[in-house]
Amino acid sequence: MAEGPTSKARHCAELLGAGPSIGDMVRPLAKLGEKLARTLPGGLARLTGGDPPVVRTGLPVQGTLESIAVEGAGLAAHALLGLGPRHLPLLASFGAEPVFSLLDRTFGGRGAVPEPLPATFPLSAELLLARMEDAVAAALSAVLGGDETHHVRPLRRDTSLSQLAPFPAAEPLLQIALEVEEPGALPWSLALAFPLSTLAAALVVPRRQRRAARPAVPPGPQDEPFASLPLEVTAVLVDMSLPFSRLSALRPGDVLPVTVARSVPLKVDGRTIATGTVGEVEDRVAVQLQHAF
Repeated sequence: MAEGPTSKARHCAELLGAGPSIGDMVRPLAKLGEKLARTLPGGLARLTGGDPPVVRTGLPVQGTLESIAVEGAGLAAHALLGLGPRHLPLLASFGAEPVFSLLDRTFGGRGAVPEPLPATFPLSAELLLARMEDAVAAALSAVLGGDETHHVRPLRRDTSLSQLAPFPAAEPLLQIALEVEEPGALPWSLALAFPLSTLAAALVVPRRQRRAARPAVPPGPQDEPFASLPLEVTAVLVDMSLPFSRLSALRPGDVLPVTVARSVPLKVDGRTIATGTVGEVEDRVAVQLQHAF
């Protein structure tokens, strides 16, 4: 008996499991933004050699490539980043004014922005943009786990979203903005846009992995967000006592004989964390640790 044409098998959505929606990814992306705000300052500080800036994250906003193009009218740098071995796309956008301000400060200026803005970025700005992309990609890789599956790398850059074409113009996206505040400079921001497929691969753990997952290990002092946390360390070279009568009689030119202790304590917030001896390294006073608590 001749068999008729076979029909394609249909599988129950409940058995296959439907993928996450845009609404499902708002909260995970908000948490990712908070982690980025703690991790990104170290990378940005290396661009200028100054102190780490303060980074704050906004709430995720739904949009499309078309809405990004409308909001970002004018000169801007759009970088396509790839997630994992398949290079799943995400977009990082930098406005022209922050780029030129940061460029001026990199060369010792106060953050001046050319007026009017040029039509294109000069080579020096392109080189700075490459470093900014590297900093963002490294921070994303770190907060996503640091493994090859979640490694983020810059792919290409363009000032035109239509030429860059990172993903279809009408594809639903979730965007998040990071506000950067640096001492002595105007605040600036960068924006990240994620298609749903990239978000799902980056932030959703498959069910089998959830069952086998072990309790998370608390981060140690070598891990973020603690690794880049600045702490003030005080070396106590002299600890002496003076009677109040002597202290009140001090005048400019008086000499107080002091003796530097052989064991110099290093303190953090008043608590001794190590002791060492005073020495010299390259014409600078240094402390060689002898004991750490």
